[in-house]
Amino acid sequence: MPENHEKSHSELPNGPSPNEDDERDPSASDALTLPSFVAGSGRLDRLVDTARDYARQSASENTLKAYAKDWAHFTRWCRLKGTEPLPPSPEMIGLYLADLASRSGPSPALSVSTIDRRLSGLAWNYAQRGFSLDRKNRHIATVLAGIKRKHARPPEQKEAILPEDILAMVATLPFDLRGLRDRAILLIGYAGGLRRSEIVSLDVHKDDTPDSGGWIEIFDMGALLTLNAKTGWREVEIGRGSRDQTCPVHALEQWLHFAKIDFGPVFVGTSRDGKRALDARLNDKHVARLIKRTVLDAGIRSDLPEKDRLALFSGHSLRAGLASSAEIDERYVQKQLGHASAEMTRRYQRRRDRFRVNLTKAAGL
Repeated sequence: MPENHEKSHSELPNGPSPNEDDERDPSASDALTLPSFVAGSGRLDRLVDTARDYARQSASENTLKAYAKDWAHFTRWCRLKGTEPLPPSPEMIGLYLADLASRSGPSPALSVSTIDRRLSGLAWNYAQRGFSLDRKNRHIATVLAGIKRKHARPPEQKEAILPEDILAMVATLPFDLRGLRDRAILLIGYAGGLRRSEIVSLDVHKDDTPDSGGWIEIFDMGALLTLNAKTGWREVEIGRGSRDQTCPVHALEQWLHFAKIDFGPVFVGTSRDGKRALDARLNDKHVARLIKRTVLDAGIRSDLPEKDRLALFSGHSLRAGLASSAEIDERYVQKQLGHASAEMTRRYQRRRDRFRVNLTKAAGL
């Protein structure tokens, strides 16, 4: 069995029960049909299918899954309260948000960021069903403002993986086929400041597979990654390192060569004995598990209990590591990470000269 078959440990705390899947409303793409006054035909029916395919591409797979869970949880809550989810009722949604923030039962209260995400999921689901949810309605806006005022906390940031950390992590990997792959994942992810979904969505060439999120081009000076990311298409340049042992481009070349991959997904699973590359693309959760495993193996933050060490690091630790360690003009880091603003880039910088620009002295004090 390919090693990327795994269970998710990121289920929402108040997510739907397994048997609720059958009770969900049709997905957004399924809701696309011909108007009632238009007679169907083979060509029109094919266009409907095409439109549904495009609708499925309107957001990432993970986002659509999260929105589906948000809707399933809300509709179940409505049934338990003896009401219906359609049409949208700002009063009931305000009560729903209040319930999420002040849980007194076995389920814990949700964080402000999760509640905000739930509301976005509801707005998206209503829009796909032909309804408009006004988030500025006083029954929603005032309740949400009160929740944020009472419960908001500074965001909990994951620990950055620093240069000495990434070197120690890749040193724990063997030089078999699986080790070559995982070494390339860590080094490419770190040097490119990539999201874990961007790492596993790469193809060897443009348009190799329908689910491609980008492709790679390897040159003498480095590798160019063309990514279809959250903020749209962007190019990521990864130069060659100072030595082969830690060069991300060399690691990528080694993996592609020995895995005999010249088409399709770049990062795939391996056979049980680790000697053969499979066809199936790796799941992005493999990157998170790989980071946590190598953090433990490398003894990073060994002063903490294992549970706390695992909680400190995630896929974002690679992006935060690049942002925190690259001693260059901030705008280049912003471009590499694909951020729309410098402020977002600064959130990823766990260590930086915060007072490099001293407005106090500049003001003459």
